[in-house]
Amino acid sequence: MEIKILDERPNPLLKRTDYRFEIAHPESATPTRDSVRAELAKATQASKDRVVIERMEAKFGTARSIGQASIYVSVDDAKAIAREHILVRNKIIEKVAPAAPGASAEAAAAPAAPAEPAKGA
Repeated sequence: MEIKILDERPNPLLKRTDYRFEIAHPESATPTRDSVRAELAKATQASKDRVVIERMEAKFGTARSIGQASIYVSVDDAKAIAREHILVRNKIIEKVAPAAPGASAEAAAAPAAPAEPAKGA
């Protein structure tokens, strides 16, 4: 897999640098976001945890993919600025499961106690 940076734009207001890139992958299928993050981090000398892939799509009929990514100044900046679903896709944060409707916060946090068997008979 070979990565080529097409465009690099600093964005100091959002504490990041935005990139457009192209990946050639002639011997394999479309690469995963994780492997692209690693290659982009290596190409830009940034740590992988600061790289966020915004979008990536394969070009039909070719062994090339193009995409957009951002490299933030810090991981905390990425978590504060990037959209939550993008951070989940990049496995920077875990998806928070919504609570069941009508359930209280205490009932969801505490496990239910096992019922005692009936005495007698």
